[in-house]
Amino acid sequence: MRSRALSIPGVWLLEPAVARDTRGSFSEIYVERELRSIGLVGGAVQENRSLSTDRGVVRGLHFQIPPHAQDKLVRVSRGSILDVAVDIRAGSPTFGKYVATLLSAQNQLQLWVPKGFAHGLCTLEPDTEVLYKVTDYYAPECERGVRWNDPDVAIDWPIAAGEAMLSPKDARLPRLAELPQYFRYDSEMEVSLRAPATL
Repeated sequence: MRSRALSIPGVWLLEPAVARDTRGSFSEIYVERELRSIGLVGGAVQENRSLSTDRGVVRGLHFQIPPHAQDKLVRVSRGSILDVAVDIRAGSPTFGKYVATLLSAQNQLQLWVPKGFAHGLCTLEPDTEVLYKVTDYYAPECERGVRWNDPDVAIDWPIAAGEAMLSPKDARLPRLAELPQYFRYDSEMEVSLRAPATL
């Protein structure tokens, strides 16, 4: 598996090695020792699936707070998405900034979204299926979110605001400025998150 640190330390893009022959292909999707080799915790305890029937479905921006905060490893098994991670760590030099990347069944890329980041996506094709592993169990009492189109974050979504298909709950999420400080930036941890990439 190849890996590349993105512009906000702690967020990684992972590319599984793919073996192809006349029958099709084979790839190792999740290898714990590969994650640990670049300083990621791994240890997934749950895998979730979302299926979106239309283009322009927006999910997020979601996260869980301590004591059930989650790292997420996101991939697409059918279709494609713009996947987004927003830094919500108070005191971080990249607080309120985001990284976005195209994930698709074709490119097989995966996005590692660490604790202290809100995660969201927008489907780019109908019938898009997203799978994501998480490092803590779903805890509804710890579930939180940030409004998908918060102007302070200013995510460059691939759809107009009037085209986005949202759940009623996601449409009511607060802006980033309205959130309590659920996560604090740790500068010592930040150094370890700058481990050299293998890509």
